[in-house]
Amino acid sequence: MPANNGNAGGTRLVIVESPAKAKTIAGYLGRGYIVESSIGHIRDLPEKAEDIPEKFKGEAWARLGVNVDHEFEPLYVVNPDKKSQVSKLKQLLKDADELYLATDEDREGEAIAWHLQEVLKPKIPVHRMVFHEITPQAIRDAVSNPRGLNLRLVDAQETRRILDRLYGYEVSPVLWKKVKPRLSAGRVQSVATRLVVERERERIAFTSAEYWDLQALFDTGRDEDPRSFRATLTGVDGRRVAQGRDFASTGTLKSAEVLHLDEQAARALAQRLEGSAYAVTSVESKPYTRKPYAPFRTTTLQQEASRKLGFSAKYTMQVAQKLYENGFITYMRTDSTTLSDTALAAARSQAVRLYGAEYVPDKPRVYASKVKNAQEAHEAIRPSGDEFRTPGETGLSADMFRLYELIWQRTVASQMKDAVGESVSVRIAGTSSTGEKVEFSATGRTITFYGFLKAYVEGADDPATDRDDSVRRLPNLHENDPLTALELGAEGHATRPPARYTEASLVKELEDREIGRPSTYASIIGTILDRGYVSKKGTALVPSFLAFAVVNLLERHFGNLVDYDFTADMEKVLDDIANARAQRVPELRRFYFGDHGQGLKELVSDLGEIDAREISSFPINGTDIVIRVGRYGPYLDRDGARVNVPEDLAPDELTAEKAEELFKQPSGERELGTDPVSGHKVVAKTGRFGPYVTEILPEEEPPADGKKRAKKDAPKPRTSSLFKSMSLDTITLDDALKLLSLPRVLGGIDGEEVTAQNGKFGPYIKKGTDSRSLTSEDEIFTVTIERAKELFAQPKQRGRGRAAAAPPLRELGNDPATGKPIVVKEGRFGPYVTDGETNASLRKDDSVEQITIERAAELLQERRARGPAPKRTRAKAGAKAGAKS
Repeated sequence: MPANNGNAGGTRLVIVESPAKAKTIAGYLGRGYIVESSIGHIRDLPEKAEDIPEKFKGEAWARLGVNVDHEFEPLYVVNPDKKSQVSKLKQLLKDADELYLATDEDREGEAIAWHLQEVLKPKIPVHRMVFHEITPQAIRDAVSNPRGLNLRLVDAQETRRILDRLYGYEVSPVLWKKVKPRLSAGRVQSVATRLVVERERERIAFTSAEYWDLQALFDTGRDEDPRSFRATLTGVDGRRVAQGRDFASTGTLKSAEVLHLDEQAARALAQRLEGSAYAVTSVESKPYTRKPYAPFRTTTLQQEASRKLGFSAKYTMQVAQKLYENGFITYMRTDSTTLSDTALAAARSQAVRLYGAEYVPDKPRVYASKVKNAQEAHEAIRPSGDEFRTPGETGLSADMFRLYELIWQRTVASQMKDAVGESVSVRIAGTSSTGEKVEFSATGRTITFYGFLKAYVEGADDPATDRDDSVRRLPNLHENDPLTALELGAEGHATRPPARYTEASLVKELEDREIGRPSTYASIIGTILDRGYVSKKGTALVPSFLAFAVVNLLERHFGNLVDYDFTADMEKVLDDIANARAQRVPELRRFYFGDHGQGLKELVSDLGEIDAREISSFPINGTDIVIRVGRYGPYLDRDGARVNVPEDLAPDELTAEKAEELFKQPSGERELGTDPVSGHKVVAKTGRFGPYVTEILPEEEPPADGKKRAKKDAPKPRTSSLFKSMSLDTITLDDALKLLSLPRVLGGIDGEEVTAQNGKFGPYIKKGTDSRSLTSEDEIFTVTIERAKELFAQPKQRGRGRAAAAPPLRELGNDPATGKPIVVKEGRFGPYVTDGETNASLRKDDSVEQITIERAAELLQERRARGPAPKRTRAKAGAKAGAKS
């Protein structure tokens, strides 16, 4: 229902994107307004063949939805699920005297407004109503100061949509033919996948180097606090001791001038230094200053919510959208760090009230955006209103409270004074028993005025990185002060491969390379996760072998399309169109047909030279083993011998040693003997879904008429999965024959046959469409018809309460969002995490043993964001028969 504040005539119709936004705005507008939602986009390029209007179906370009031969004219259709809403809007428009299009103020919002105008075809005055926060004053100002549609922004957004459609619809079929059916390619999605794959390649090629140094605990001997401190060996006889930064990714030293200590040399040096005297040789003090962080823009909010709250980029934007639509924060899709004058005053007054005037500078802080082509007309993400509500004053709870608190803290801190203090570097000298001159160093930091750090401290992607508010105090040291070594020992280290991307660091990398728009990053990461190109291990993004094959093909045959600079340049083109420095059609023509070079159309036209097998093959260095990506997943190939690659094995973990180990495992087929009844050979195998037994049927004699029997009519061998208690190595012929005899007929009840069998969700008995679970797999062979009657006489239990509640597999701790304890349990569909109210299944890269409280909280957050599962309804027989297949 529309939010109606109008009189009987309803003179002004205001259209927004979401029902929640409509409800909030309706509460701020007076009489004479009807506020209704379009529920997102109402019109788009056709997704399916049946969406294409009949008169265009014969056109060669119709499958693209873009007439590439006629000025790249798009074919827009009203989304099938929006037709009823469009009808409602048209009906409301009949009674309106003015139309206000109040969609979001970015390019996508401008395009939605344009589509609404094109579809509704209003014959009354149309106004574009824009605002960056939903407060009473902001909405009143927006109504009083409307503008017209900005067709340059619309043009830029439509160009992006057409580019993405041409890329996806032309390149994806190449992946279907050469890699695997039903894959997708995307202009920014494929580049993001390439980044993740390239990082994994670096990890695969990486060779770790071991290096050692000495760690000492020195004591001043004076009565002070602190009187002792730790220091690290940095030099021996004038040569600097090698640290991790001195090694290349090959594990070799970058320079021969540094001293590489191994374990033996380090321990020997430590022994020669026992009892040595030490003295301070230098003390260098420098002022320490840390300036506040800029207010949040879209990407920095996603990064910080990932680090501090464990939110995915997608979930962060979902929560931020709710906060915006309910009037708590300003618009959350922005690349600006600008604050309005009223926001500056609100932040400064709140900082004074909470921390004192001494924490606020004389003049407001102004932050220049680091993002090229930032839309400075937008504001940073901040609490809404002329006066900020503290988190406790909002009435928010759970994740909305936590994200609002983060935004509020960051905004207030941005208008506070610098943190100041002192950083100190100390060098200590000593001499070994054999005359070696050694040097140790230590650093310290004190903060004398915390400034903005009182309100907010930014997180870090690397947990080993010191926080900005960390303090490391050293004693009051002076040159030539004598020191005593209380502890001295050798310590080993190893260089580490580059860290995998997390959602936060991938967002930062995309923004630093100017690839895509900040507002699209959440959906891009969501897409590559949903498509199976990337999965998560903890917070790390791990590419699949399928992603390796896709990126391999794109790099070799569509190099320009996944080139980082080319993709970034396309964003500049879109900015130029938005700013009237470029025109849509020439840029699309250059992309699709080429400009003195290959365009997209030519690239996808000649596929003959693409070797599908080579594209999906990756030799393992130092072996004759090749990783191949097949239709049913990755496998290892050695001269025709094959073994499946476990789904949870990351590419950088598939070393030569691991590959040999996989080949040494049971080969996947073991002959058990011959069935005495049928005479068929019985074998045990390993398949995609685990170990199973089957019979080998003899080859059929060709029919007399020479016609080959249809595959569906050919006899099928009996097959059965092994019980959980069975092993491929130990299963016997008798065990196999018992499994192949399933389902076991127990008898009849009420004229219906009763069977015992094993299923996807465990052992059960079945009578017609009714079933009851059994307590163990062994019971399949022992349950009697009498016991079956007892079970069927009992009411059927549903869900996870079928059996007595099993103890949790692991207890992880309290959920940061709800405060309730999270545990891992075993369910019908495998292990899951729960806080007692919300359940979330573990993903394929999560394990019961390794899942962390942060990862569990993230899974629960995503499940809550999806809302309750829709109730399944059974279709009536007639309706089902008439449905499309």
